[in-house]
Amino acid sequence: MSQKLAAAALCLLAPVAAQQPGSTTPEESPAFGVRHCAAPDDCQVEPSALVLDANWRWVHNVGGYENCYVEGSWNKEFCPDEDTCKQRCAVEGVDAKSYKKNYGVHVEKGEGDDLPEGVKLKFMTEGGNVGSRLYLTDGEDRYKIFHLLNREFTLDVDVSTLACGMNGAVYFIEMDPQGGKGQDFNEAGAKYGTGYCDAQCPNEKFVWNKTQGICCVEMDIWEANSKAAAYTPHPCSTVGPTKCEGIDCGYGDNGERWQGLCDKDGCDMNAFRMGARDFYGPGSNFTVDSTLPMTVVTQFLTEDGTDEGDLVEIRRIYLQGDKVIAHADSKIDGVDGNTVTDEFCSAQKQAFGDFDHHAARRG
Repeated sequence: MSQKLAAAALCLLAPVAAQQPGSTTPEESPAFGVRHCAAPDDCQVEPSALVLDANWRWVHNVGGYENCYVEGSWNKEFCPDEDTCKQRCAVEGVDAKSYKKNYGVHVEKGEGDDLPEGVKLKFMTEGGNVGSRLYLTDGEDRYKIFHLLNREFTLDVDVSTLACGMNGAVYFIEMDPQGGKGQDFNEAGAKYGTGYCDAQCPNEKFVWNKTQGICCVEMDIWEANSKAAAYTPHPCSTVGPTKCEGIDCGYGDNGERWQGLCDKDGCDMNAFRMGARDFYGPGSNFTVDSTLPMTVVTQFLTEDGTDEGDLVEIRRIYLQGDKVIAHADSKIDGVDGNTVTDEFCSAQKQAFGDFDHHAARRG
């Protein structure tokens, strides 16, 4: 597993990326704290903030109040062509009240802490908005960068109300720290949630050519509901956000999905899919009871135990109540183990008859 997950920006789910910053509403990103621990009793709270993806924001003409994008089409008055559109349209800020009321983002303080260290995301709001996607910033105008090698990342989650078919997701993506500010007419940047990319090489609305996209390495830390959970690395042959076109995006049929720059399928560790169907689920009959809060730990082990070594294993541990729970072992014939390694991924692809794009993209 030679692909290095050295640094990545954190994304919390649910892309239009208008290129100019709006001036109608001030951006009031909710303050947030992240604990950085050198040892169990040596933790510092780092000030950060949560910022809403540009896709969920109001996009209007610069200096005015008319929508640039209406019912799936661009307003030709401001958008006769792609480049003009990027210069004439602005992505608007979101104030503190709107983060809660319009987008269902509620930060929650920890015990005795000055900064909130929890966030509750409502799937639907009274105004009819569905879902949200948030990024973690340094509190100013840059996305917060995490160095994962030879470290672990921990979060507390409660998925008890997430039904089958829903996805509460936390993942890292190799975005530009400034959200692409100063590039391609983008003057809004990370403060307004621009610059999204992932291993699916999504096509942005401001990119009118639907055969073009933006690719980058993706590490899905947590994709889950009350019925199932997975963590999945998606390696790419890219370094940082990379524009793609045609077959490099992997959009087409006839095998083009597995000829693109990124491994779209990834190598997932999902207990249910790997045959351990009594490991994770709602109720005390499961090893991990999804009706209760839990702590999810993801460890990134290197070959030589240093921050500079190659990634060789990704390990998942759960903490629930007074129990420390290792991930379930695979029960699929020919696939051994309970962590993501090169050997596990190749065996999994072979067992399910899938093309091993993970190995092809140096996963």
